[in-house]
Amino acid sequence: MKDVKHLLLLLLTMFLLAPAAVSAKEDIDVKEILWGHIKDSYGWHVTTINDHPVVIDLPCIIKTQDGWKIFSSGQFEETAGKDGLRHGPYNLAINNGDAKTNPNKILENVNGQWIRPLDLSITKTVCVLFINAILLLICVLVPARWCKKHKVDDPAPKGFTGLMHMFIMSVYNDIVVACMGPKDGPKYAPWLLTCFFFIFLSNIMGIMPFPPGGGNLTGNIACTFFLGVTTFLITNFTGTKAYWKDILWPHVPMWLKVPVPLMPFIELFGIFTKPLALIIRLFANMLAGHAIALSFAAIIFIMFNISENVVVNYAAGSGMTVVSVAMSMFMMLLEFLVSYIQAMVFTMLSAIFISLAHVHAEPAEA
Repeated sequence: MKDVKHLLLLLLTMFLLAPAAVSAKEDIDVKEILWGHIKDSYGWHVTTINDHPVVIDLPCIIKTQDGWKIFSSGQFEETAGKDGLRHGPYNLAINNGDAKTNPNKILENVNGQWIRPLDLSITKTVCVLFINAILLLICVLVPARWCKKHKVDDPAPKGFTGLMHMFIMSVYNDIVVACMGPKDGPKYAPWLLTCFFFIFLSNIMGIMPFPPGGGNLTGNIACTFFLGVTTFLITNFTGTKAYWKDILWPHVPMWLKVPVPLMPFIELFGIFTKPLALIIRLFANMLAGHAIALSFAAIIFIMFNISENVVVNYAAGSGMTVVSVAMSMFMMLLEFLVSYIQAMVFTMLSAIFISLAHVHAEPAEA
């Protein structure tokens, strides 16, 4: 009964704290709400207070015609001008997000032509990457420091160190060694463990709705592309002669290899489809998860502007707030599960692909 009272009190509070300044029907740009949080940007948007955006300005590092320029992204205009550009210093401007070429990118005006300069700016995605890398180092180095100072027969650690030690050994034994065996597992464990915990930590940080979380790192194709290509390079550069022989001259009937090398072409094509599957799977799942969670949150704003009548807007928005918050909480819990599953799948498939490249020639029959 006490829990029911708490739930009713929570719902009543949500109803009373619904936007007080409910106005008549306004146009809600759902696309801008979704892509504004998913896409990369030169500033880290936190929230909006009284129609004024609260943004963490990030450093811009641009090589212009006059040399290198380092300045804050806050020097760009908040809104675009008539030409669709957000003008800033040094003849620079941020392009319109709907532009066909270089959307949301910094351009330089050179003799009346807007061109793309060399851009090494610390964008939101890069900032999130640095934060996640630092947190990952802390999560790994803390138990590593404990293991260095203690013997094998010492009592198990407690607290955060014990949790990370258990987590790391679980991934190592149940994924790395289970897929690659006790011989090759320890050799490739550093990369595979890095993959798992980097992806898992990035996914968890992406679920957080406020800084330092909220960055959609694994929903960025550049990040997943780097992870997939690295696995591709490790797989093929460490492959055995028997692995390449099975690709270039597989054990199939001769007419499938000569005169048309059908099977070698299929096997060679499969080398590139494996990392491509890793890249697209992780990218698509995490991007879709963020989009769905943001869509449920956007329903609140849509329902508060559904009609020309203020009372109808307030009633519809307040009622939908309860449903939207409940669905958002469900999606967030589901995202926690998906974060672990996607990290596990990427690591497991990477281990399997590397293991398949370490085949050995069958011994000749006596």
